[in-house]
Amino acid sequence: MKGKCYIQAMAAISPQPTFEGDIFSAQLVHTDSNLLACIEPDYKPFIPGNSLRRMTRVLKMGLTAALKCSQESGITIPGPIITGTGKGSLQDTEKFIKEIAEYKETALNPTPFIQSTYNSVNGLIALQQKCTAYNNTFVHRGFSFENALLDSMMLLQEGATHTLTGAFEEITKEHFYIKSRIGFWKEAPTDNRELYRHLSPGSIAGEGATFFTLTGTPTPQSYAAISDFRMLYKPRGGKLAEALKSFTTSPDLIITGRNGDSNHEHYYQELDQCFPGIPQLPFKHLCGEYDTAGAFGLWLAAQIIKAQQIPATWFPGTEHLSAPVRTILFYNHFYGEQHVMLKLERV
Repeated sequence: MKGKCYIQAMAAISPQPTFEGDIFSAQLVHTDSNLLACIEPDYKPFIPGNSLRRMTRVLKMGLTAALKCSQESGITIPGPIITGTGKGSLQDTEKFIKEIAEYKETALNPTPFIQSTYNSVNGLIALQQKCTAYNNTFVHRGFSFENALLDSMMLLQEGATHTLTGAFEEITKEHFYIKSRIGFWKEAPTDNRELYRHLSPGSIAGEGATFFTLTGTPTPQSYAAISDFRMLYKPRGGKLAEALKSFTTSPDLIITGRNGDSNHEHYYQELDQCFPGIPQLPFKHLCGEYDTAGAFGLWLAAQIIKAQQIPATWFPGTEHLSAPVRTILFYNHFYGEQHVMLKLERV
């Protein structure tokens, strides 16, 4: 999709210290449990205590990230609120299903069912901000956040001044176990610092909540411009390489969704062949693999292009990358099915 939009503000809750502080001096959080869980902030400045007690993790993370993003943008009441999620509130869904069996479908607490719906985070944001504008949640696995982004860009082209666009995902013990049984995660305990060095089937699990304020015009505070955007579904027979070559010619930096999974490494090898010699930074060792991990990757790319700096502790050996970063190619896919390309430009 052609036509620029601008990242005016953003906020991320992730397994790294991204919510507060300077990411360029932050240490890398690591684990060898094959699961990267979010570092949760203090929610009290953002959510009233009586509401906080009734909310599960993903609701708290999603709402807090959205409110922090709105605060940074300086916009009191957001316009359209558009989000993407692959699974929604797993904790509430699992609790409701367990209570159906436990209470034999009688005397059920309706709260977990209400909060398990995919658009519950959007509803909470709108209620908290007293926003009655367009409100939509996309649930399309690996295209969930990207469809929210596409919808936002179209709204901006149609005249909206700004949108609040984001994604949220959580991982629970039950969901981690279920996906481990079908080969989503690595069998051996893997340190996320070594994720790309030893290829094997599966990746490591992750979660996060990331929000952006997007505008149709730039300001001095803008992080980056999203100047092009493309989604591909199950490209075969050289279609991916063809799409990459036609998408952009010579970016200064490439952010990739490499995740250490040998089953899908060939897609990134195609990327290597299309852009030889251009430095690449994979980001999945920071956040893990999940349906909307692309939102975190976009957040990282925007941080780098605005600051003209790479977080050294997160990417050892990148000290030599001192050339100006004017354009970034962001490429990610979700288990070989949903492929995404984004082009970011310096404002």
